[in-house]
Amino acid sequence: MSSGFLPVSRKEMTERGWDGVDFVYVSGDAYVDHPSFGHAIITRILEAHGYRVGVIAQPDWKDEESVAVFGAPRLAFFVSAGNMDSMVNHYYVSKKPRETDAYTPGGKAGKRPDHAAVVYSNLIRRKYRNATIILGGIEASLRRMAHYDYWSDSLKRSILLDAQADLISYGMGEKSVVEIADALASGIEARDICFVPGTVYKTKDISGVYDGVTLPSYEEMKTEKRRYADSFLIQYENTDPFTGKTLIEPYPGGVYVVQNPPQPPLTMQEMDDVYALPYMRTYHPSYEKDGGVPAIREVKFSLISNRGCFGGCSFCALTFHQGRIIQVRSHESIVREAELMIRDPEFKGYIHDVGGPTANFRAPACEKQTTYGVCKKKQCLFPKPCNNLIADHSDYLTLLRRLRALPGVKKVFIRSGIRFDYLLADPDDTFFRELVEHHVSGQLKVAPEHIADAVLSRMGKPRNAVYETFVAKYKRLNEKLGKKQFLVPYLMSSHPGSTLKEAVALAEYLRDLGYMPEQVQDFYPTPSTMSTVMYYTGVDPRDGKDVYVCRSPHEKAMQRALIQYRNPKNYELVREALVSAGREDLIGFDKKCLIRPRQTAAEQKTSKEQKKTTAGKTSVKKKTIRNVHKKKERRVQNAARK
Repeated sequence: MSSGFLPVSRKEMTERGWDGVDFVYVSGDAYVDHPSFGHAIITRILEAHGYRVGVIAQPDWKDEESVAVFGAPRLAFFVSAGNMDSMVNHYYVSKKPRETDAYTPGGKAGKRPDHAAVVYSNLIRRKYRNATIILGGIEASLRRMAHYDYWSDSLKRSILLDAQADLISYGMGEKSVVEIADALASGIEARDICFVPGTVYKTKDISGVYDGVTLPSYEEMKTEKRRYADSFLIQYENTDPFTGKTLIEPYPGGVYVVQNPPQPPLTMQEMDDVYALPYMRTYHPSYEKDGGVPAIREVKFSLISNRGCFGGCSFCALTFHQGRIIQVRSHESIVREAELMIRDPEFKGYIHDVGGPTANFRAPACEKQTTYGVCKKKQCLFPKPCNNLIADHSDYLTLLRRLRALPGVKKVFIRSGIRFDYLLADPDDTFFRELVEHHVSGQLKVAPEHIADAVLSRMGKPRNAVYETFVAKYKRLNEKLGKKQFLVPYLMSSHPGSTLKEAVALAEYLRDLGYMPEQVQDFYPTPSTMSTVMYYTGVDPRDGKDVYVCRSPHEKAMQRALIQYRNPKNYELVREALVSAGREDLIGFDKKCLIRPRQTAAEQKTSKEQKKTTAGKTSVKKKTIRNVHKKKERRVQNAARK
């Protein structure tokens, strides 16, 4: 197996003695050979199976020659937009461009196109007409079937069609890419690779599809939004590798996009093997002159211990990408990686995180999931923990203790998020106590998201009373341990189901708490989430009921401003929101009021005059004090001379 970075240029390729490559991996991110980056895992997996891989990171999408660095690969191009959807990477929820890009050298924005996977694939298709193109990464994974695109406010076709690609490897991809690679290497044409789990392909003949479920057609969904909600629910209920069906989506012209069931979850040994590959654990040295790649800072001294999530938050796409079955690494694998960190000259003794999508998930939710799969119609934690849920932190606790005991480790933090309802479901408080005692860096970040139960039910989050129980227990443990540590709650405005009434209720809650968050997340409709379907269709697919959706940018601004009602810049928006909600009772001088009444023109004039008079008096007073000090100083100096 080769050591060092994979080649990024023809020169580096020839230095290895290669006259060509089997695969070219085209990525929207800069090349960072670290297991937190999808391109690093997939390229190292292919290398481990004996394939020659070249990497083209952030090619110039206006120049066809930028994808011809290695010439035509022997087998295929793999194409990914990067670790994020390129549209989320480029734009705030307001659709204004972001100023920076953490996945680009020097943090510079604009190094990848909008809808990068589509643009790169079409660029390759123009240069190499007959090349095999395999899409992967989160952008392709979450746009694999017809999907709502927030930025164009339209229902888009499967990305497979717009990209003119041959296959999509969706999900995490370690197993499916090897099966695809081996099939291509054995001489099977890309159009005939229709049997690999975790893939999507296009065809005009579905006679060979076994036990398939036909979704509403693209044309139906464009005509009737509710049909898209129906389609999404079917997809959502078929994200499990044990029970998932093959899904068929019809398009005009007799074309079908076919999604095979997901690939099976990785075993612990398979997870260990993935993280034992010879990563360089940093960015390619060619980026040093630009200041490196900022994204590495967040993950360089963090440890991934699990993947998958059974939390079931409506606004999260993890169910579609990683699935609900938890997959974990062994303690030995994680400790070995920690020991590598400790030897890094930049390591200061602090492991920044040990976790995954949800830090305290270290096992499947119940015993049956790894044999029979997850429930189609039920969630593990919502609306309350399932009776079959096994809430047990003992394995995670043992892992954290081992890491804390390593020579050279001063502190082990948990920053990737704690699911507080799962924590409360554990009858043993040992982990909660040690979390507070050892793993909080002054502030623990948690995600209640809202306090109105009507909104929380649409979010797939527990009732506010559960969060209140957690807060009280956290406070008691801190007092008992003599700690002064705080909670930082993540809150979301404008989620489907949230009217101005619920937004005002959240503002009142924050008033009583004496807390105003510095940052607020406005709901962002990203591809393939339950919440995004609600936003687009106005319907909750789970119960078919209509849902209020805040789409107006002005109302969204009002809901966001209410969460930060103390900020003077938000005064007019807060006042307008309170009037619109019929809550003028919160405008006044009572301690329960959020803001004071607006001053009349005469009051503003009087206030300015008073400030001016006060400022003048203060100035005179300061001048008088200065003169007194100067006289004293002169007397002291005269006395010293005498």
